[in-house]
Amino acid sequence: MPGAPHRHRFGGLLRFAGLLLIAYAVGFVIFAVTLPRAPAHLEKADGIVALTGGGARLDAAVALFEHGVGKRLLISGVHPSTTKSDLRSIVHGGPRFDCCADLGFQAENTRGNATEAAGWARAHHFRRLVVVTASYHMPRSLAEFSAEMPDVTLEPYPVEPDGIDLRSWWRDPRAFALLQAEYAKYLASLVLTRFDHAGRDALDRGVARGEAHDES
Repeated sequence: MPGAPHRHRFGGLLRFAGLLLIAYAVGFVIFAVTLPRAPAHLEKADGIVALTGGGARLDAAVALFEHGVGKRLLISGVHPSTTKSDLRSIVHGGPRFDCCADLGFQAENTRGNATEAAGWARAHHFRRLVVVTASYHMPRSLAEFSAEMPDVTLEPYPVEPDGIDLRSWWRDPRAFALLQAEYAKYLASLVLTRFDHAGRDALDRGVARGEAHDES
């Protein structure tokens, strides 16, 4: 029949779309139920990076810092109009905050946080960082940070967001919507960092071949 091939292709597309939907749903559930929790004990690191976006993140990062977990603290994604004195009063920073806390003003998103933190880590020759951000934001943050500094050990210190129970996400429409949005961003981040990494590798190989050609 003339229309049979078209119906076959349409049916194949529907099956493929169904499989994608199932894979997305299963992946989302795994993402939601395996959100990281703050460790009971944290080894000392070279530095601590706190990502702005909630007071609980900064409070946790400063508390770790004042207890000597890191040599320096970077608060990434600070608004340009915010001063160190402003932040010190908000987070109740102590003596270590005055001498060894750095503010990053360039980052506007998670990838920007990763780029800013990578430059900071290189400048101080740091090889082990504690990353402090919200629990739902941690998987994407680690993906971006790992892509920017693959030779640096990253220790996650997730913080539970204020006013929302992510552990009961299936009963809370706000928590469900938040996790859905973050899961979609996480998947996009994985794809983009993979392509970006592949592009950088190709560029490095091209540069290496060019240098070898120049030397021959």
